[in-house]
Amino acid sequence: ADVCFCCAPVGALPDQVAAALASAPAGCAVSDVGSVKRQLAEEFADERFVGGHPVAGAETAGVEHARGDLLQGAVWYLTPSAASSGILYERLHRLVVALGARPVAIEAESHDRLLATVSHLPHVMANVLVSQAAGRGELPRVGPSFRDATRVAGANSAIWTDIYIANREAIADEADAAAERLRRASDILRAGDAEAITAWNDAAAADRRRLLEADSAQGAVHELRLTVPNRPGIVAQVALALGKAGVNIVDLALAPAADMRTGAMTLWIAGEEQAGRARGLIGDLGFPVAQP
Repeated sequence: ADVCFCCAPVGALPDQVAAALASAPAGCAVSDVGSVKRQLAEEFADERFVGGHPVAGAETAGVEHARGDLLQGAVWYLTPSAASSGILYERLHRLVVALGARPVAIEAESHDRLLATVSHLPHVMANVLVSQAAGRGELPRVGPSFRDATRVAGANSAIWTDIYIANREAIADEADAAAERLRRASDILRAGDAEAITAWNDAAAADRRRLLEADSAQGAVHELRLTVPNRPGIVAQVALALGKAGVNIVDLALAPAADMRTGAMTLWIAGEEQAGRARGLIGDLGFPVAQP
């Protein structure tokens, strides 16, 4: 096999990844699809392992809900470590692109903090909302906004109990931050100041628009070529530096030099502005970018 994916609830992944690494040949990349990454990153410092998380979940489950376009355009987080093989990372990156997804490199702990905000906390909030409504005594008729906000309430416990436990500190921190924002919202509403309420609501609209537009402007693809030392962790270093800055690598290729001491890395970056940022970030790492 060239690539092995471990697909199981988060709590079962350590044993599954260990079994895959024990059975996989030296040239096989091993990855997973779990929603929490730090535990695996800490446990497996194997050059064949690159953590992964395709963000393409839904409230439905089972093969009867399979879709051919499930991964089309979806972000697929990759969490390479300093031990990860550059060649195997490249192979995994190319496969993710071939599946129609957009690979984004990110550190495992940063991934878990981010997902606590944009995935795990929304599930917590959905649970709270349905419990609050159901606890009113006579069950109310609900409107579309409530249905939209609670679509993921009570999601599959076989999966989500593990997620809540594995990422509990980050989720609890985000829940505390959300509670503080709710307290501030409560103060604004009780004050009855129309100007303050309008500003609060307009700020939310602007924030939502910025979040939705963050990925929309791709632009033309630019090719960047650089020479890097042929040592473990170099590909992860470059990919994580760009991913942390929000620069998406559309594709990448590696080729070792004849002396095997250096290698040529080619990156394809979408958009002139992102390509310019990538040149600067890579230069800061000490790897000048040659003009193609």
